[in-house]
Amino acid sequence: MKIFRATKKPVDKIFLGLTLTLLGLGFFIFSSASLGLLASGTSFASVTLKQFAIGIVGGGIGTYILSRIHYPHLRKVAFWVFLSSMILTALVLIPGIGLTHGGATRWLVVGGFSFQPAEFLKLGTVLYVAALFSSRYMNPVHFKQGLLPLVIILTLVASLLVSQPDTGTIVVIGITIFAMYLAAGGSKLHAIIFALLGLIAFVALVLARPYIADRLITFLYPDRDAQGSGYQIKKAELAIGSGQITGRGFGQSIQKFNLLPEPVGDSIFAVAAEEWGFVGSVAIVLLFMFFTLRGLYLAARAPDTFARLLAVGIVILIASQSFINIGAMLQLIPLSGVPLLFISQGGTALLGALFGVGIVLNISRYRT
Repeated sequence: MKIFRATKKPVDKIFLGLTLTLLGLGFFIFSSASLGLLASGTSFASVTLKQFAIGIVGGGIGTYILSRIHYPHLRKVAFWVFLSSMILTALVLIPGIGLTHGGATRWLVVGGFSFQPAEFLKLGTVLYVAALFSSRYMNPVHFKQGLLPLVIILTLVASLLVSQPDTGTIVVIGITIFAMYLAAGGSKLHAIIFALLGLIAFVALVLARPYIADRLITFLYPDRDAQGSGYQIKKAELAIGSGQITGRGFGQSIQKFNLLPEPVGDSIFAVAAEEWGFVGSVAIVLLFMFFTLRGLYLAARAPDTFARLLAVGIVILIASQSFINIGAMLQLIPLSGVPLLFISQGGTALLGALFGVGIVLNISRYRT
């Protein structure tokens, strides 16, 4: 069987169009937000060029290649991809290898470029769970063949990420594989048990990690320490509110200039809302909603269980991370530290998202 297989059906043009729209709009927003880095002496050209070269060009090449590889071949390498991503993620914890920034050690540096292995761990986990639950030896309804393997996988992943610390990624992966478990036909009772175990684990993390408790308190009482722990959310609130209906205009954000923390990262939605207003903010949310719905539609028409679970996992992975970021900026949920995919700075995150899109596009070639 050839790895590259020609098919009569083209990739789904609607899903591709939504991805390209998000990508183009995202780079447009990112370029404007990057102007705020000039106030801190950072080179605007170097930041935007790196995002374009690594994220868009590199991700585009990866998307094309993965859209052409016959997807069943991914099932054969699923375990090895997952294991490799686990090893890479573990390497950041070795002193002298991992790069620390902002109190977190999540990056590896290779040839002068830094990347975040956890972004590949997300995709590797989705790939492995899809392969596992599409196996004839697995039965999602049974505890030992369904819930137990899922809990073991999440525990292994979380044990690496909690040490970095990267609780936002743990939440995203947890939501994703939970959705995949339901899509596989898992037991409703076991699904409730999984959710309760997740809640218990979260409470344990809050007790063990004071910074998580601080984020929860800040979420509930943002004015308690407006110049400290509540500073980012208050500045985001000011940026979003000042955008009003139609925004200040492209490039006209005030908060991105040394006022709003992480204007090209976690807080980029607030910058977009300030410049594009309520209308632009709703447009961004709707684009992600249409992207999610179209992706799930393609998953429903996938030709087999592996393809269906893989498409569901990738789409939910991208959607949950994006909506968690937007929800945090709108003060609907606590700050999580996860980027807004297709828009925020982070070549690795963009690569991972576009690789996932390539796989979904490949599956769309075989839709029923």
